[in-house]
Amino acid sequence: MRMVITGGAGFVGSHVCDYLLEKGHEVICIDNLLTGNAENVVHLLSNKRFTFVNYDVSSYIYVSGHVDCVLHFASPASPSDYLEYPIETLKVGSLGTMHSLGLAKAKKARFLLASTSEVYGDPQIHPQSEDYWGNVNPIGPRGVYDEAKRFAEAMTMAYHRSHKVDTKIVRVFNTYGPRMRIKDGRALPNFMCQAIRGEDLTIYGDGLQTRSFCYVSDLVEGLYRLLISDEHEPVNIGNPEEITVLQLAKEILALTGSKSKIEYCPLPVDDPKVRQPDITKAKKMLGWEPKVSRKDGLLNTIRYFKEVLPKSGL
Repeated sequence: MRMVITGGAGFVGSHVCDYLLEKGHEVICIDNLLTGNAENVVHLLSNKRFTFVNYDVSSYIYVSGHVDCVLHFASPASPSDYLEYPIETLKVGSLGTMHSLGLAKAKKARFLLASTSEVYGDPQIHPQSEDYWGNVNPIGPRGVYDEAKRFAEAMTMAYHRSHKVDTKIVRVFNTYGPRMRIKDGRALPNFMCQAIRGEDLTIYGDGLQTRSFCYVSDLVEGLYRLLISDEHEPVNIGNPEEITVLQLAKEILALTGSKSKIEYCPLPVDDPKVRQPDITKAKKMLGWEPKVSRKDGLLNTIRYFKEVLPKSGL
C-alpha cells in the first residue's frame, strides 16, 4: 500500500515509517521538523519506497497519485514542546487534522489519527477506558494539546459519519524507546540523560504520581493492527503496568549504575496524578498486548542515550 505519514520524522512517526517499509509498503513522510528530527529518517532516504517532504500540514496537503492510508502523527507531543509552541499545537490538531482528513477523503484512503491519553486529562476514573470522557482544563497551559487532540477526535468521527471516511483513532499512552529527544522534557528521557551525566534527577511533585510506559515497538504493532482492523471508535494502546515516577527514577538509577541523587521540584499546573490504560478493547478486538518488559525496554533506551549524548554537545 501507499502510505502518507504526517509527523513521520518524529519519535513515534519514524518508527512507524520503519515498520511500514519492513511490511513492504511505500511511505511518504511529511514533517516540518518543528519537533521532528531529520536524523530519525536519514537511514531511509536510500530506500526507493520512501519519500521525505518538509512541509507544514497545517496548510493544504497535496499528494500526487493514489494513496491507500493517511496516518496523522504530526504534533508537538511533550509538555515542554506544546508550552513553547501553543499556537502551532492547536493549529496542527485542528487545521492539520482537517487537511489530513481531506486528503484521505479525496483519495478514498483509510485514515488513522494518533490521539493521546491526554484526552483524559487529570482523570477521575482509574484505569482509563475508552468510554471515559475525561477531566480536562480547557484554558490551562496543557489545554492546547489536550483540546487539540479532543477536537481532532471529534473531527475524525465527523468525517467518518458524514463523508464515510474509513477512520481509526488510537489513544497513545506514554511511550519510550530509541529516538526520543534529549531535550524532550518528559520524565523518562530527563531521568536517563541526568543519570548518564551524573546530574541530580529532577522529580516534579512528590513522585507518587503514576504513569504507564509502553515500549515503542509494542506501540507500533498495536497501531498497525488497528489500522487494518474494522474498528472506528477510539482504542487505547499502552502498557497497563503502572508505576510511580519515583519508582521509575530509582529503576533508571539502578540500570545506569548512576550515583545521582533525586531532587524534588514543584509540580506543574494540571499535571495528571494517575495514568493507566485499560486495554481490554485492544486485547479483544486487535489481539494485542505489550510484550517488551520494562527492564528490557529501559536498557535499550539507555544504550541509545549513551550513544547519542556524547555527540549532542548537550
